Amino acid sequence: MFTSLKFAAPLAALLFSTWAAPAAHAAELTALEQRWLSAAGPVLAYSQQLKLPLDITVQPQPRPGDVPLAMGFDKGRCKLVMSLRNNPDAETVLAGIPEAQQGALIEAMAAHEIAHCWRYSQGAWHALPAGFEEVGEERALDASLLAASKAMRETRREEGFADLAALAWTRRSNPDEYARVYRWLAGVRAKVAVPRSGHDTRAWVRLAGDGAAFGKAEAPFDDVGKLWRTGLLATQ
Repeated sequence: MFTSLKFAAPLAALLFSTWAAPAAHAAELTALEQRWLSAAGPVLAYSQQLKLPLDITVQPQPRPGDVPLAMGFDKGRCKLVMSLRNNPDAETVLAGIPEAQQGALIEAMAAHEIAHCWRYSQGAWHALPAGFEEVGEERALDASLLAASKAMRETRREEGFADLAALAWTRRSNPDEYARVYRWLAGVRAKVAVPRSGHDTRAWVRLAGDGAAFGKAEAPFDDVGKLWRTGLLATQ
């Protein structure tokens, strides 16, 4: 699924090397990578509580357009890929935000990616919730166009779920930062280039403006189901 994957390590090893005594893995990480891992730390620790099958991979030479954090899957395990090193666009998503204020945003990004792993580990990846089915009919002379449209629709649904999960996590762990994180995420999604593309999650983000719908602080990923379903109805 990925190319040029190096410095792959189990989550526990990287967490230990980032938060505890200096170790070999810590020496291999740049200051930027350590800062992002530290900010993501609470989410990564929660993923261990959930016993998610998660590994962290550091890309020494990212490809053009790679985002700083991304989730992939390989042989039943989740792969959180960091593409910060040698990536001139790594922090574009945080442009204009002082470093001292970036922690909650990085933590929300990490929660978004871990929510993907949570869905995958439950066997629900790209699956509609109970009671939902595909509506409407798409047609195209080129079968590949239909396949691409279906893939984009499935990606959009998962991204919508993950955005809600990131906001639910923020409401749980950084409630005083919720409004600021929400404004940032809404601003990012407002810049989507192609409506109804894979990252056009605006229908879901709009539902979570004040965070009032999130109530189960002990289970933030479980807590997004109702809003996710509401967004699905709006985007069918």
